[in-house]
Amino acid sequence: MAERTLIIIKPDGIQRHLMGEIISRFEQKGFKLAAAKFMQIPEVAARKHYAVHEGKPFFEGVVKYLASSPSLVMVWEAEGVIEMARKMMGATFGFTAEPGTIRGDFSCSKGYNLIHGSDSPQSAAYEIPLYFAEDEIADYDFADSAWLYGKND
Repeated sequence: MAERTLIIIKPDGIQRHLMGEIISRFEQKGFKLAAAKFMQIPEVAARKHYAVHEGKPFFEGVVKYLASSPSLVMVWEAEGVIEMARKMMGATFGFTAEPGTIRGDFSCSKGYNLIHGSDSPQSAAYEIPLYFAEDEIADYDFADSAWLYGKND
Protein backbone atom coordinates (compact mmCIF):
# COMPACT_ATOMS: atom_id res chain seq x y z
CA MET A 1 0.00 0.00 0.00
CA ALA A 2 1.20 3.53 -0.78
CA GLU A 3 1.85 6.03 1.98
CA ARG A 4 -1.15 8.03 3.22
CA THR A 5 -1.42 11.58 4.49
CA LEU A 6 -4.20 13.60 6.03
CA ILE A 7 -4.83 16.88 4.23
CA ILE A 8 -7.30 19.43 5.57
CA ILE A 9 -8.39 22.47 3.61
CA LYS A 10 -8.98 24.68 6.61
CA PRO A 11 -11.77 27.22 7.20
CA ASP A 12 -9.95 30.10 5.44
CA GLY A 13 -9.40 27.92 2.36
CA ILE A 14 -13.12 27.08 2.27
CA GLN A 15 -14.25 30.66 2.90
CA ARG A 16 -11.91 31.94 0.18
CA HIS A 17 -13.29 29.45 -2.42
CA LEU A 18 -9.97 27.60 -2.87
CA MET A 19 -11.05 23.95 -2.55
CA GLY A 20 -10.99 23.24 -6.28
CA GLU A 21 -7.62 24.94 -6.82
CA ILE A 22 -6.01 23.02 -3.98
CA ILE A 23 -7.51 19.64 -4.89
CA SER A 24 -6.48 20.19 -8.50
CA ARG A 25 -2.83 20.60 -7.50
CA PHE A 26 -2.81 17.26 -5.69
CA GLU A 27 -4.61 15.51 -8.54
CA GLN A 28 -2.25 16.96 -11.14
CA LYS A 29 0.73 15.81 -9.07
CA GLY A 30 -0.63 12.26 -9.27
CA PHE A 31 -1.86 11.75 -5.72
CA LYS A 32 -4.81 9.39 -5.28
CA LEU A 33 -7.77 10.65 -3.24
CA ALA A 34 -8.77 7.84 -0.87
CA ALA A 35 -11.30 9.62 1.39
CA ALA A 36 -12.98 13.00 1.80
CA LYS A 37 -15.45 14.62 4.20
CA PHE A 38 -16.77 18.17 4.15
CA MET A 39 -17.44 18.87 7.80
CA GLN A 40 -17.51 21.28 10.66
CA ILE A 41 -14.72 19.94 12.87
CA PRO A 42 -15.96 19.88 16.48
CA GLU A 43 -13.78 21.64 19.04
CA VAL A 44 -13.18 18.29 20.80
CA ALA A 45 -11.74 16.83 17.57
CA ALA A 46 -9.68 19.99 16.95
CA ARG A 47 -8.19 19.63 20.45
CA LYS A 48 -7.27 15.99 19.73
CA HIS A 49 -5.84 16.99 16.35
CA TYR A 50 -3.55 19.61 17.91
CA ALA A 51 -2.89 17.68 21.16
CA VAL A 52 0.89 17.72 20.55
CA HIS A 53 0.75 21.51 20.92
CA GLU A 54 -1.30 21.61 24.11
CA GLY A 55 0.20 24.08 26.57
CA LYS A 56 1.85 26.18 23.88
CA PRO A 57 0.77 29.83 23.61
CA PHE A 58 -0.93 29.32 20.23
CA PHE A 59 -2.88 26.15 21.15
CA GLU A 60 -6.25 27.73 22.00
CA GLY A 61 -6.09 29.93 18.90
CA VAL A 62 -5.47 27.06 16.46
CA VAL A 63 -8.21 24.97 18.07
CA LYS A 64 -10.68 27.84 17.73
CA TYR A 65 -9.57 28.47 14.12
CA LEU A 66 -9.95 24.82 13.01
CA ALA A 67 -13.40 24.56 14.61
CA SER A 68 -14.60 27.97 13.40
CA SER A 69 -16.12 27.01 10.03
CA PRO A 70 -16.36 23.94 7.74
CA SER A 71 -13.24 22.23 6.46
CA LEU A 72 -12.58 19.62 3.79
CA VAL A 73 -10.81 16.66 5.39
CA MET A 74 -9.10 14.22 3.00
CA VAL A 75 -6.81 11.23 2.80
CA TRP A 76 -4.42 11.20 -0.15
CA GLU A 77 -2.12 8.35 -1.19
CA ALA A 78 1.11 8.02 -3.15
CA GLU A 79 4.61 6.76 -2.57
CA GLY A 80 6.27 9.58 -0.60
CA VAL A 81 3.03 11.56 -0.40
CA ILE A 82 3.84 13.17 2.96
CA GLU A 83 7.11 14.75 1.85
CA MET A 84 5.70 15.80 -1.53
CA ALA A 85 2.55 17.33 -0.01
CA ARG A 86 4.58 19.28 2.55
CA LYS A 87 6.71 20.76 -0.24
CA MET A 88 3.60 21.63 -2.24
CA MET A 89 1.99 23.37 0.77
CA GLY A 90 5.01 25.58 1.46
CA ALA A 91 6.10 27.36 4.63
CA THR A 92 3.58 27.46 7.48
CA PHE A 93 2.21 30.91 6.69
CA GLY A 94 1.61 32.49 3.30
CA PHE A 95 3.46 35.62 4.38
CA THR A 96 6.74 33.68 4.15
CA ALA A 97 5.84 30.83 1.77
CA GLU A 98 7.57 30.65 -1.60
CA PRO A 99 5.64 31.40 -4.81
CA GLY A 100 4.63 28.17 -6.51
CA THR A 101 3.47 26.59 -3.25
CA ILE A 102 -0.17 26.49 -2.18
CA ARG A 103 0.39 28.90 0.70
CA GLY A 104 2.80 31.03 -1.32
CA ASP A 105 0.32 31.44 -4.18
CA PHE A 106 -2.92 31.83 -2.24
CA SER A 107 -2.09 33.43 1.11
CA CYS A 108 -0.36 36.47 2.56
CA SER A 109 -1.48 35.77 6.13
CA LYS A 110 0.75 35.64 9.19
CA GLY A 111 -1.85 33.64 11.11
CA TYR A 112 -4.15 31.56 8.94
CA ASN A 113 -2.54 28.96 6.70
CA LEU A 114 -5.22 27.44 4.41
CA ILE A 115 -4.19 23.82 4.70
CA HIS A 116 -2.92 21.10 7.01
CA GLY A 117 -0.85 18.10 5.98
CA SER A 118 0.55 15.33 8.17
CA ASP A 119 4.24 15.97 8.86
CA SER A 120 5.33 12.33 9.28
CA PRO A 121 4.04 8.77 8.91
CA GLN A 122 3.49 8.74 12.69
CA SER A 123 1.37 11.92 12.52
CA ALA A 124 -0.65 10.50 9.62
CA ALA A 125 -1.27 7.28 11.58
CA TYR A 126 -2.57 9.38 14.50
CA GLU A 127 -4.54 11.96 12.51
CA ILE A 128 -6.33 9.86 9.88
CA PRO A 129 -8.36 7.80 12.42
CA LEU A 130 -9.51 11.03 14.10
CA TYR A 131 -11.65 11.66 11.01
CA PHE A 132 -12.04 8.35 9.12
CA ALA A 133 -12.84 4.74 9.95
CA GLU A 134 -10.78 2.28 7.89
CA ASP A 135 -13.90 1.28 5.89
CA GLU A 136 -14.35 4.91 4.81
CA ILE A 137 -11.01 4.91 2.99
CA ALA A 138 -11.25 3.62 -0.58
CA ASP A 139 -8.68 1.14 -1.84
CA TYR A 140 -8.39 1.23 -5.63
CA ASP A 141 -5.86 1.56 -8.42
CA PHE A 142 -5.60 4.22 -11.09
CA ALA A 143 -5.80 2.86 -14.63
CA ASP A 144 -2.70 4.93 -15.45
CA SER A 145 -0.75 4.09 -12.28
CA ALA A 146 2.16 2.57 -14.23
CA TRP A 147 2.62 5.96 -15.93
CA LEU A 148 2.18 7.96 -12.73
CA TYR A 149 4.33 5.86 -10.43
CA GLY A 150 6.54 3.97 -12.87
CA LYS A 151 10.26 3.58 -12.51
CA ASN A 152 12.76 3.34 -15.30
CA ASP A 153 14.71 0.37 -13.94
